[in-house]
Amino acid sequence: MSSTFGRNIRIGVFGQSHGAAVGCTVEGLPAGFAPDIDALTEFVKRRSPGRFPWDTRRTEDDAPHIISGLNARGATCGAPLCILVENADTRSHDYENLSYVPRPGHADYPAWVKWGGENDIYGGGHFSARIMAPLTAAGGIALQILEKNGIRIAAHLLEIDGLRDAPFTWYDASADGLARLRSEMDALADGRDFPVLDTNTGEVMKRRILDTKAELDSVGGICECVATGLPVGVGSPLFDNLESQLSHALFGIPAVKGIEFGAGFATARMLGSENNDPYEIRDGQVALRTNNAGGILGGLSTGAPLRLALAFKPISSIGREQDSVDLVAMEPAKLSVRGRHDVCAAVRAVPIVEAVCALVLLDALVEDFPIEV
Repeated sequence: MSSTFGRNIRIGVFGQSHGAAVGCTVEGLPAGFAPDIDALTEFVKRRSPGRFPWDTRRTEDDAPHIISGLNARGATCGAPLCILVENADTRSHDYENLSYVPRPGHADYPAWVKWGGENDIYGGGHFSARIMAPLTAAGGIALQILEKNGIRIAAHLLEIDGLRDAPFTWYDASADGLARLRSEMDALADGRDFPVLDTNTGEVMKRRILDTKAELDSVGGICECVATGLPVGVGSPLFDNLESQLSHALFGIPAVKGIEFGAGFATARMLGSENNDPYEIRDGQVALRTNNAGGILGGLSTGAPLRLALAFKPISSIGREQDSVDLVAMEPAKLSVRGRHDVCAAVRAVPIVEAVCALVLLDALVEDFPIEV
């Protein structure tokens, strides 16, 4: 079972939802970078439960404890970085009825078969999004390193149940378009609690999620993410290309079921003359006028904003009665999931998407480009 990714910077996650702690290890970080721990703690809190009335009622501090990898002055020192996040508020008895009755939409049944019924079902075990807490902290450090090198990453909720936020200005690669995109990224960093560009749409989204919760159901969503400041040529061709590296890591986020880069599936309905992004000379440099490619061509960064969108399925643990089976008696069973669960995974996933993208981009960047620490 692989719980790692990365080539030059190797990232691994460990732990289970109801274990003593969950953690993340990072090998290969550039030495000499002193992370801002206060800023890192605030970043991790964006993923923490309990900020919205539809979040799981599980109360966790989520403070990242860095137990190795920093020297006496608090800088990366070449040793593997290890981050622990303690689990404090677990209620394992809520999962007793799931021991032999798998949740529809969850990994319970295939995990039962793969590990002969020895899989940990409490809180989802190693499949739980709880594992993302220390990974988000590790990605928060990568974000700080990238920002010092002029690279910024931001994500927001693009869609929930058909309700659509204003998209990033990623398609227009002109100077004016890039300025608008930077302004949108600044707006998301202004301290707003709900990660949308159009706050009016955000209020409607909130009501839709609360209505879904009242119906004992869950709802899916789409997160959109952009990165600016990447130099031209980051990545590799073919199987280690920038898109495949990002996809490999991003599909490790629980509930992700789809990804697109740039115009994505819409390009299948375009002509070449519509899809191709023209080049021009701008301020003495080669630049793209449009950005259907989403900042990547042939697996390499183009210098235009990198844009991707992720589809999140609805949370599988819902209070409505569902059809399942008893794996011991091998007969039909009814299941109503107890416990404390989110209604929409996409909301708390926004900082996770930023974090994972940061780790992948830093990993790809250090292969060919000098990093300032």
